[in-house]
Amino acid sequence: MTIRKPDRPIAVTRSALPPLEEYVEMLKPLWESAWLTNMGDYHERFKKQLKERLQTENLELFVNGHAALELTLQAMELTGEVITTPYSFASTTHAIVRNGLTPVFCDIDPADYTLDAEKLEDLITERTSAIVPVHVYGNPCDVDRIAEIAQKHHLKVIYDAAHAFAEEIGGRGIGQFGDASMFSFHATKVFHSIEGGAVSFRNPTLAPILYQIKNFGITGYETVGYVGANGKMNEFQAAMGICNLRHVDESIAVRKTLAARYRERLSDIKGIRLCPERPDVKYNYAYMPVVFDGYRKNRDQVFAELAACDIHARKYFYPCINAYDCYRDRFDENDTPIARRISRQVLTLPLYPELSMEIVDLICDIILS
Repeated sequence: MTIRKPDRPIAVTRSALPPLEEYVEMLKPLWESAWLTNMGDYHERFKKQLKERLQTENLELFVNGHAALELTLQAMELTGEVITTPYSFASTTHAIVRNGLTPVFCDIDPADYTLDAEKLEDLITERTSAIVPVHVYGNPCDVDRIAEIAQKHHLKVIYDAAHAFAEEIGGRGIGQFGDASMFSFHATKVFHSIEGGAVSFRNPTLAPILYQIKNFGITGYETVGYVGANGKMNEFQAAMGICNLRHVDESIAVRKTLAARYRERLSDIKGIRLCPERPDVKYNYAYMPVVFDGYRKNRDQVFAELAACDIHARKYFYPCINAYDCYRDRFDENDTPIARRISRQVLTLPLYPELSMEIVDLICDIILS
């Protein structure tokens, strides 16, 4: 088979943008009011629209997803140990550590790469205060089992839902599960506000605390009650979020079509594994992870073959967090062998609405040739 290179480099993702004139029109009022940040009109409009979209009564906006997670953990006044997964982006564990908490790594389910709920209880000690699971690639965690264990041991559950915007489980918005869920609106996500993030949460008494902590801990005109941070979303971000919210359903529909083509071409191939899809889940098709397990070429070889054709897939997530240089002296990745193995076998393939079906077929041709 003769493999042709694409006309231009193909990245693993591409930021979705609304029509330029639509965003420019949104900016005109900012030049009239000169109110650029500090919870202005667009901030409040965006917040209201997200509550409706994510099916949550309580939500707070942040400058980015990491700030949203880190400051939520602070607001909950957690102590001691927090059980989480090593198979995630750096932010998940960094948010725990930067709060003075000790991460305890639980291994993952080999089918969908989320935290293995059946291994949770063995890790719970008298010092455990919370669980921070991750909906990896938009694959929902075992929310029912995690809730059962958390209730039994009186633990908080804060989901890292950075990959799971607009997803549903059994018709319920994914942000309704646990005590809180963090969403990332980074430019590479299915839905973005350039940078940005949000937290949906169950207990409404958390609302003023989150609001104050993200605004330097200011509690009154002349009072500062918390050691807070500057976690505020500005008006330019909120305007982009409002624009992109109008187009996100169309974007997800295109992603679904492209993902279906990948599945059509790569399913039932010996040595290639794709994530199973649950019938009760409404997915956003954020990522296209492929695991090479016993295939005739390993992950790194496939990665190199694609790169040679100017197609840039991503080893996402590699390495595991408990193998990072900054954590290597404290943790051992061999304690989570499934996460370690998957991290060495996984490749996320290009997936974004502007990607053509021809390029999807080309990527599959390269993998299968």
